[in-house]
Amino acid sequence: MPSSKRNLATILVARGQEITDRWLELQAASSKRVSTAEKQEAERKSRDLVAALTTAVKDGHYDDYSHPQWQHATDILTDISATRAINGYSPSETATFVFSLKDPLFTVITEELKDDPNGFASALRQASEILDRLGLVTIEAYQKTRESIITRQQQELLELSTPVVQLWDNVLALPLIGTLDSARTQVVMQNLLEAIVHTRSDFAIIDITGVPVVDTLVAQHLLKTVAAARLMGADCLISGIRPQIAQTIIHLGVDLSNVTTKATLADAFAVALRRNGQSIIRLEKSNATGAK
Repeated sequence: MPSSKRNLATILVARGQEITDRWLELQAASSKRVSTAEKQEAERKSRDLVAALTTAVKDGHYDDYSHPQWQHATDILTDISATRAINGYSPSETATFVFSLKDPLFTVITEELKDDPNGFASALRQASEILDRLGLVTIEAYQKTRESIITRQQQELLELSTPVVQLWDNVLALPLIGTLDSARTQVVMQNLLEAIVHTRSDFAIIDITGVPVVDTLVAQHLLKTVAAARLMGADCLISGIRPQIAQTIIHLGVDLSNVTTKATLADAFAVALRRNGQSIIRLEKSNATGAK
C-alpha cells in the first residue's frame, strides 16, 4: 500500500476520536437549534461515519467506492439525509453535515504531515476526494427523499381534491376543480367506483364547473369515467357544461350524445331524482300560513 494511503489511514486510526470531537463542536456551533434527542442522534451518526470512513481507508479501499466497506458509510449518510429532508432541513444544511468534516480533518492532516510536503499533498487530495464523494451521496439521498415526499403529497392532494359526496339516497356527486389529467383521472375513477360500491348508488353526477378548460384529452377522461361508472351499474351525468365548454366540445367533435349533460349541478340533481322516482316539493308560504 502506498505511503500516502497509509499516512491517511494512520491519521484516521490514531486521531479519529479527536477529529470527531472537533467536528461535533463545529456542528454544535453552526447548526440550528435542535432537540436533545436530535443532538444525540447526530452525535452517534457522526461517530459512526468517522469509524466507517476509517475502516474503509484502513483496509485500502480509498478510491473503490463500490466496495462493500463503503456501504456502511453510504447507509449512514442516506439515513441522515432522509431524516433531515423529512424534518425540513435545506439541501445546504444537509450537505454541510459532511463538508464540515473537512476543517477538523484537514487540520489534523496538516499537524501530522507538516514536515512531509509530498505526503501532506497526497493525503489532503485523498481526503478532499473522499469527502466530496460522500457529499454527493448525501445530496442524492436528500433529493430522493424530497422527491418521495413530494410524490406522496401530490397523491394526497389528488385524493383530497376529488371528494365523492352523497347528495341524496342513491345519488352521488363528484365535484371537480382544476385540470383533469391522466393521473388525476385515475384517482377520480377509483374514488367514484369505490363510492358507488360502498353506497350502492345508482346515480353519479360529475360536476365540472370548476374545470377551467375542457379539451379533447379532458373529454376523453370524462368519457372513461362515465363508462367505468356504467360498468358498475350506475347512471352517470355530467353537470357544469358552460356555453364556452359546449362550444369547445362541439368544435372538437367529441361525442357526448350518450351522456346526460346539464348546465348546473342543481339541474343534474333534479334529473337524477326523477330517474330515481323521487322529487322535491316546495312548501308554499300560503300553506304554511294557513296551517297556523
